[in-house]
Amino acid sequence: MSHRAPTLVLLLAACGSTSNPPGAAADPDARADAAAAGDTPADALFDAAAPATSCRSPGTEAATAGCLEPTQPPEYYIDQAQRYFDTLDVSADRARVPAYSELVARWEWPPWLLLTGWGRENLVTTADALRQLDPSTVPERDCRFFAVQPFARCYVRFAYEKGPCPIYEEFVFNDAGEMTFIEAWSDVDGLRSTSREDPFGEVAGFPRLSTRLPGLGQPDGRLDLEGEALTAAAATDPDIANFVPRAKDFWRTWAAEVGGAPDDFFARGCGWSASDDGSTDAGLAP
Repeated sequence: MSHRAPTLVLLLAACGSTSNPPGAAADPDARADAAAAGDTPADALFDAAAPATSCRSPGTEAATAGCLEPTQPPEYYIDQAQRYFDTLDVSADRARVPAYSELVARWEWPPWLLLTGWGRENLVTTADALRQLDPSTVPERDCRFFAVQPFARCYVRFAYEKGPCPIYEEFVFNDAGEMTFIEAWSDVDGLRSTSREDPFGEVAGFPRLSTRLPGLGQPDGRLDLEGEALTAAAATDPDIANFVPRAKDFWRTWAAEVGGAPDDFFARGCGWSASDDGSTDAGLAP
């Protein structure tokens, strides 16, 4: 992230309905068997009626992240999240990089710029560029393991020259322990999705994108942007419909997002005062 659009432009240059779809199988095992046999209708691959926090379409190409269980000890997932923040912390060891999956995605909710990372190489190169162009440290971190996806969830506070920037961030993993999806919100009044009663988004229906995307629940956690399952999901979920075209044309859509962002989007996201003195009314959740 950067708090100035010109910096992001330089970074670009440096890196270059809720009912079941018709024909959907009512029984998850029957749906999985049908998909394996190759005779599942395209719009039946994604179970739009399943709760967002549950496992949808298990055993199919449309499986969601909730279908996967941890394959590593809790400490592993916490360390992977810490490694992610190390890549953005100029005081941390640059060699500490997470085990990103090939198609890892990073989605940052407004006022941030939505899809801000797509693919392993992109996340590594943009982090390196930001360490030079828009340096920060991440001195405050509270990362915890959860037995359901997202397996790692963190409250952190970035430190920039102009002040602190509190963020809530979550991390999804595949069976190989690779990080497949990163999702972030501002931990600022009026922007955060969590609450003191539910600081780590454990209530049913928590508004995260990661557990709605078909494909993240396959063992390898790969998203097939041209696949029938993701296409069907986009037809019923506006957030997925927003995600897919951005991932298909990442650099162009991100450049357009940068160009259309208000000058103060970073200050608003960090909770800085109008005078830009770096003060903030935000804090790490208990």
